Amino acid sequence: MAAHDFDFSAVEKRLGVSRRTFLKFCTGVAASLGLSSNAAMAMAQAVADPKKRPPVIWLHGQECTGPSEALLRSEQPSLEHLILDLISLDYHQTLDTGAGHQVEDIKKKVMAENKGKYLLVVEGAIPTANDGIFCKIGGETMVDITHEAAEHAAAIVAFGSCASWGGVQSASPNPTGAVGAPQLLAGKTVVTIPGCPPNPANFIGTVLYFVTYGKLPPIDEKGRPKWAYGRLIHENCYRRPHFDAGRFAKEFGDEGHRKGWCLYKLGCKGPETYNNCPSLEFNNVGGGVWPIGVGHPCFGCSEGGVGFSKPLFSLADVKTHTPPNMFPGIEDRESSTGISSGAAAIAGAAVGLAVGATAMASKKLDGKEKDAE
Repeated sequence: MAAHDFDFSAVEKRLGVSRRTFLKFCTGVAASLGLSSNAAMAMAQAVADPKKRPPVIWLHGQECTGPSEALLRSEQPSLEHLILDLISLDYHQTLDTGAGHQVEDIKKKVMAENKGKYLLVVEGAIPTANDGIFCKIGGETMVDITHEAAEHAAAIVAFGSCASWGGVQSASPNPTGAVGAPQLLAGKTVVTIPGCPPNPANFIGTVLYFVTYGKLPPIDEKGRPKWAYGRLIHENCYRRPHFDAGRFAKEFGDEGHRKGWCLYKLGCKGPETYNNCPSLEFNNVGGGVWPIGVGHPCFGCSEGGVGFSKPLFSLADVKTHTPPNMFPGIEDRESSTGISSGAAAIAGAAVGLAVGATAMASKKLDGKEKDAE
């Protein structure tokens, strides 16, 4: 159905935004997911239909509530629009107005009445040592609670690094036997949205995809949505040209650090961490608000085996040198025989021209195909 054929008056009133603003938001989310404008329209119609709001059961294990706190500060959409207009948040141990047996009974009732329909969100690691006694809610262990909630869930989302792979709780020596939801629920598909805290946009985009299509987006081998975790931070980092040119900050406050040079020598884990931090930054604040943007190395918070595992200032394992791949090794880049800043700029311009030419060719080809139709 075309946009002009759909009546958005109800959603305009409910969300308090204009039709134009609402459609721009849905288009932006669809673009972030790598979807077409038609998908944006389908997403807008799904959000506008109250019947498509999925019931959500939100569990908390071992964690600092950072993912929920980050979500509380989201603006696109704000939390109240998320829980009142996009989903039906029926159980959340931090945001519930009730307490005790009342909310626990509501949780069980919602799960029983919506078998195969509700979305399960797990926040926090799950301790498995000593039969799970290190985390109990309402007299039940987090292990049992998670298994019970996952049994009839339509989809399961692990929100945050702790829920995705154990996070800081699973760091050595891990006395509580903390694991992530995918490890506990072996055999079930669990979409992971790691980060400490994770970017709310990655959660909201995943939920909107679920609301629109009734399924979760394509994921990689670690359960992460490909649209959000498909590339290394290093690939999109705006300090990458300095890395390629061999310009590194070596100490906090030195000339290179003050000039915004690459933080690899200070232990930046961007070369081995998959996330979309450089493009989204954090929580719509703008102004470079994310670790590298404010001058601190990435510590790999969203990458299992890196964050909370590797020493903070140890050198990262560089997984890729491309694009471009014609530069000398890291140890040679600071020598006089290494590539100069000017050469790096010329190479960067060449890459940019190639990408631009490809984009224009694709655009023209697309136009010809449409004309042929």
